[in-house]
Amino acid sequence: MPPGITTLAADAPTLSAANTGFMLICSALVMLMTPALAFFYGGMVRVKSALNMLMMSFISLGIVTVLWVLYGFSLAFGTDTGSVIGWSQDFVGLSGIGVTELWDGYTIPVYVFAVFQLMFAVLTPALISGALADRVKFTSWALFITLWVTVVYFPVAHWVWGAGGWLFEMGVIDFAGGTAVHINAGAAGLGVILVIGKRVGFKKDPMRPHSLPLVMLGAGLLWFGWFGFNAGSWLGNDDGVGAVMFVNTQVATAAAMLAWLGYEKLRHGSFTTLGAASGAVAGLVAITPAGGAVSPLGAIAVGAIAGVVCAMAVGLKYKFGYDDSLDVVGVHLVGGVIGSLLVGLFATGGVQSDAKGLFYGGGFDQLGKQAVGVLAVLAYSLVVSALLALALDKTIGMRVDEDDEVSGIDQVEHAETAYDFSGAGGGAAPRTSSHAPAAPAAPAAPANKKVDA
Repeated sequence: MPPGITTLAADAPTLSAANTGFMLICSALVMLMTPALAFFYGGMVRVKSALNMLMMSFISLGIVTVLWVLYGFSLAFGTDTGSVIGWSQDFVGLSGIGVTELWDGYTIPVYVFAVFQLMFAVLTPALISGALADRVKFTSWALFITLWVTVVYFPVAHWVWGAGGWLFEMGVIDFAGGTAVHINAGAAGLGVILVIGKRVGFKKDPMRPHSLPLVMLGAGLLWFGWFGFNAGSWLGNDDGVGAVMFVNTQVATAAAMLAWLGYEKLRHGSFTTLGAASGAVAGLVAITPAGGAVSPLGAIAVGAIAGVVCAMAVGLKYKFGYDDSLDVVGVHLVGGVIGSLLVGLFATGGVQSDAKGLFYGGGFDQLGKQAVGVLAVLAYSLVVSALLALALDKTIGMRVDEDDEVSGIDQVEHAETAYDFSGAGGGAAPRTSSHAPAAPAAPAAPANKKVDA
């Protein structure tokens, strides 16, 4: 037998219980990011939209999971066709996969890889929802998710991560989703809001977050879950690359939060909790594509640059007049672009691959590849997302009626409100002083009366 074949047989991967367990934990952490995002977004909207915002994220767990099993995994990671899409009959319905069958070249089962990537697919359309807060019909949103993951996310995931995908083969570095997740979602959000227009009262009425504690809770859970999102994307724990990514995730996020707060203090005079949460998310976004290619010092640079630039970018909606409700464009699109391009500057060539950035003697080669990946995903997602929104808007309609938007989308779309303001079941009536008689209780509102907020 030729020596090469003997060596190949000897080196064939075998199932690793440690890596399998690690990846299952990482998958659970990434799943947690979707409800964490729901809290993050839910706290940022006005009280009359809180439930709708939670549901716009949560429904993705249902829709995308089913589609992923039926055909999404096959489209994203099946056998390549033309460098643009995949397809494997065995992956349809996950019906032709052996229980211990390994993902090619790795020590984890195909099932584990499939469920890990599923959680990415679930999270990405949920990110888009923040751009559309307060004004989209829930049925239309659910149908948009179905169409969008089918014609945008699954193909783009194949381009970036699938064997044979054209960006993958070109050598574009995207460790955990700067292009496939964040630029993809941010560009989609921009495409949709250019079609459906602004909220009623945009730039006129106050639209402040109704619960900053919920925002901070969501941001903290996102930070926690992101360790699975990033470190898990190396699909194992055998060579230390995942550990570097874990460290860089923490470092870049901390640097971005500090940079955002510093910019905010200089620009507006205050350190805000919303700024701290937004800065942390900007750092998480930016390090996602870059963290496996840069050193911890490089991660500080990536985070600090993202923190400042994203803080500046969130104000662009007022300058250019597009109503990005919760700054998906300013944080996810801009942060994803920054992190992806900075790979071309700060890649050391000593972590996930030998590709070096400009500052490490690699010239402009990697930077050029990163720019192609950024522009391709941004343009495709922007255009196709806008076309999908236009088609839905012209058929079933994307927006709720103006009166319903003003009165509150929670009541209209879900027949619920996030908080009970009726006072039913309250305690003792308030007193004006310790010696004054109790004030008469106000009559209770009828049970079916809508409370505006």
